[in-house]
Amino acid sequence: MSLLSGPPRVITVGAELLGEALDAQAVPRTAVAWRPPLPGTAGALTRVLLDPRRAAANERAVRRLTAARPHLAGVRRAAEALDLPPRTFLHAGPPITWDRASGPMRGALIGATLLEGWAADEREANDLLADGRIALEPCHHHRAVGPMAGVVSPSMWMFEVRDEEHGGAAYCSLNEGLGKVLRYGAYGPEVLDRLRWMDAVLGPALAAALRVSGPIDLGALIAQALQMGDELHNRNRAATSLLLRELAPALVEAAPGTAAEVLRFAGGNDHFFLNAAMAAAKAGTDAARDIPGSSLVVAMARNGTDFGVQVSGLGSQWFTGPAGVPDGLYLGAYGPADANPDIGDSTITETAGLGGFAMAAAPAIVRFVGGEVGDAVAATRSMYEITLAEHPAYQIPGLGFRGTPVGIDVTLVARTGVLPVVNTGIAGRVAGTGQVGAGLVSPPAEAFTKALAALTKRAAIQ
Repeated sequence: MSLLSGPPRVITVGAELLGEALDAQAVPRTAVAWRPPLPGTAGALTRVLLDPRRAAANERAVRRLTAARPHLAGVRRAAEALDLPPRTFLHAGPPITWDRASGPMRGALIGATLLEGWAADEREANDLLADGRIALEPCHHHRAVGPMAGVVSPSMWMFEVRDEEHGGAAYCSLNEGLGKVLRYGAYGPEVLDRLRWMDAVLGPALAAALRVSGPIDLGALIAQALQMGDELHNRNRAATSLLLRELAPALVEAAPGTAAEVLRFAGGNDHFFLNAAMAAAKAGTDAARDIPGSSLVVAMARNGTDFGVQVSGLGSQWFTGPAGVPDGLYLGAYGPADANPDIGDSTITETAGLGGFAMAAAPAIVRFVGGEVGDAVAATRSMYEITLAEHPAYQIPGLGFRGTPVGIDVTLVARTGVLPVVNTGIAGRVAGTGQVGAGLVSPPAEAFTKALAALTKRAAIQ
């Protein structure tokens, strides 16, 4: 009877209509941020949560991810580093065929065919790709990642990142700079000339410099850059400066004839560090792979048509849904009608607790992707709801040096209905258009519900 003898204590859950009515009457209340689970997942959630392996498996997976110590160990040609099969290109995202490839992906593949000298002109390149005479495989299947279209051909140079804790390695192509570039589907003479210069000058100079300097601790640079206003996906200004400070003396010593040219190129591109950060993130998430019973997401990637995820306890299987068009700011006269659906492997940064998950560390990012500073902070805070840990090394000053949210759990995504936040560049739908904007995008929920269903089947046979 005490309920009726004192003032009411009100808890509101779900729709805010009742809460707002109570606020209007000055009734104190406690609001609970509750959301229903993703549609159709209740039964699967129960079975996966009851899997006796899950808690220990996830603890092990996230511990391996956060314990990784990525070091930039070298720069090597893809043909040497990745053991590519003959006549094979790598691309961003889950597997895709030429007939389903978007404009930027097709443009990048045509450009790579011309770069390798496998075709004399655009028409011949198109025919080779359409007929399947050039094989296409995801970067992720070769311990690699690629930004935007992410196309890797044998002659391209790759950052080689070694995980000093677990012994693994991951690779990412070198950043071409801004403007008309292969990763956005451009393949004109200026694009191919730049790639040839990267092959003849940039790659060899960086390789020589790293032989002089020795491995560079990327984890330490990332941790420092987060405290200098970067989030390591779409803002890499501080990290690029830190990397060039490490490389400059060795470049001058190892390649005196081209050092100034290389430093001028890298210093004029604030995203130069992004590709190294992607390889570092890939090295960490790969360390968490193949742990039976784990519901930890180890890859998120897009190919311009599909958005796919991979889960630690489910091997190399992809779970996909349609890639969405980012919501954000557009350059010049461009608008949503000019945008290609989301594309690129750079979501490996979010998978490792950076990028959209670390936006609270980079308030200036809102000038690039849209919104207010408070939106960036709110985005990071919401990611703690779907992750298993806080990164011990990657910390956010504005949140009291709280570690970035890391370790996306499929079950938490399903239970809360909260989808990972991704900030990204927006590629033009037409090959060669280049970047038309930047913004935020959410993965398709069905990629996670499909992964949850597969976890249910694995749990049932244990």
